[in-house]
Amino acid sequence: MERTPVVFIHGAWLHALSWESWAERFASRGFLALAPGWPGEAAAPPDMRKSPELLGRIGLDALTDHYAEIVRSFKTAPVIVGHSVGGLIAQHLITADVGRAAVAIAPAPINGVPLHESPAGLPSCAELDPAEQLVSLSPEQFHRVFANTVEAEESDRLFDRYAVPAPRRLLVDVGCTGVPRSPRAVADVANPERGPLLLISGQEDRLVPDAATRAVYKQYGDTTAVTDLKQFADRAHSLVIDSGWRFVADYVLGWLDGHGIRAHPPEG
Repeated sequence: MERTPVVFIHGAWLHALSWESWAERFASRGFLALAPGWPGEAAAPPDMRKSPELLGRIGLDALTDHYAEIVRSFKTAPVIVGHSVGGLIAQHLITADVGRAAVAIAPAPINGVPLHESPAGLPSCAELDPAEQLVSLSPEQFHRVFANTVEAEESDRLFDRYAVPAPRRLLVDVGCTGVPRSPRAVADVANPERGPLLLISGQEDRLVPDAATRAVYKQYGDTTAVTDLKQFADRAHSLVIDSGWRFVADYVLGWLDGHGIRAHPPEG
């Protein structure tokens, strides 16, 4: 019997390996779980950190087209699960009727919703050197703004296993403070025909504040399509990779089941 695909899309400063636990969890429930990397992404984070140049020119247009092609390649429409920038792309695709359902976790905001300010310890995109194509986080910055709800030891382990540089162009495209966004940083919030959408936030997230995700959720208020919001208390931007990842993953599995989206779609 054919299985329902789930396509995982990672965000800035993480490698596709960041979905390894999720992919195993979803596969154990019978889904066809895939976490395809970005164009030019090396197979392992250490290789990416050593030679990240291929990522330097990646912007939101290229990423959106890349994942749209992947999602459309399946006979059975996939579930799209995205984190951060991946959550923005997931919304753009599902509201364009690409995919069966979507989950946007701590998503970079759509449709002009502000991030309010650059997180403490990180420069705004307006302050980044245009000559630098890549923006790296130090282990200290990663702990301060990405994994701020876990101990330093766990944050360092997560950094070593998953962290990679992010393309400056992409950060500009998704709306760093004071910089116009890409036209792709949008979603058709009024589309009543799209599949179900779940938005997830961490209430201690310093990169994509809970307030930004709630503001995005309100934009969907006039559509009859299913749109849900789940807020996780005491969780940071690292909620898909830190020691509490399973609570989030299992919530998503339960939400999918509640909307009739199962590992083996009914025949016919």
